[in-house]
Amino acid sequence: MEIVLLTALGVGGATVLGAGVGFIFRKASHKFSDIVLAFAAGVMLAAAVLGLIVPSIEYGMDFGAGWALVMTVAGVFAGAVCLNLIDKLVPHLHKLASPDIEEHENNEKLNKVLLFVLAIAIHNLPEGIAAGVGFGSGNTAEALLIAGGIALQNIPEGMVIIAPMLAAGLSSKKTFFYAALTGLVEVVGTFIGYFAVSISTAILPFMLAFAGGTMLYVISDEMIPETHAHGSERGATYSLLIGFCLMLICDVLLG
Repeated sequence: MEIVLLTALGVGGATVLGAGVGFIFRKASHKFSDIVLAFAAGVMLAAAVLGLIVPSIEYGMDFGAGWALVMTVAGVFAGAVCLNLIDKLVPHLHKLASPDIEEHENNEKLNKVLLFVLAIAIHNLPEGIAAGVGFGSGNTAEALLIAGGIALQNIPEGMVIIAPMLAAGLSSKKTFFYAALTGLVEVVGTFIGYFAVSISTAILPFMLAFAGGTMLYVISDEMIPETHAHGSERGATYSLLIGFCLMLICDVLLG
């Protein structure tokens, strides 16, 4: 339990660390932000596939190959649909100070900053759940690799959320406070994932795939479109590949 607590704090703390770095690069160009965010997407993609979806199939094989595939595919789609529903039901903004802000019902009744923080929280919750679910396998090394990958990509994510909030007129103190709150969401998510699989290891394959599905949804629905929206597609693509391959190397060397 202690290692889960430390992992939760580490995953959430990485976002706070990234936010601190973000103040240094607050005037970074869109190109720089896109490349940094694409790297985070690559790390996240590898963590989802190598650390969650593939292990889901492996643990499901105890019940047979067919059942393993059904559990994994069902889990991936369940995770994506769940996040899609949250995305539609919870009023939020994907960006601040942008002409193409996504509109949701009741958005006009809420402070734009709060809406933006909610968007980040929706993004961060499944990452925390993924970190917690990994410990349900009993393979601490693999779980720490997943959590390490999530923490690694949280640093650049934390960096890129600072500039929009400052541009919206928030003070540095409030900006850092809101960034820290998004890190706290990951701490909560870690415990949710951990206790979910602790109740019954029989649901472990499904929960691993569920966590992987939520991460794939975020990557495809938000991260990749955002990194390709400002003319830096080529650099963002290679940055994503670097992030993915870095996690792949870590998985082989530490696995």
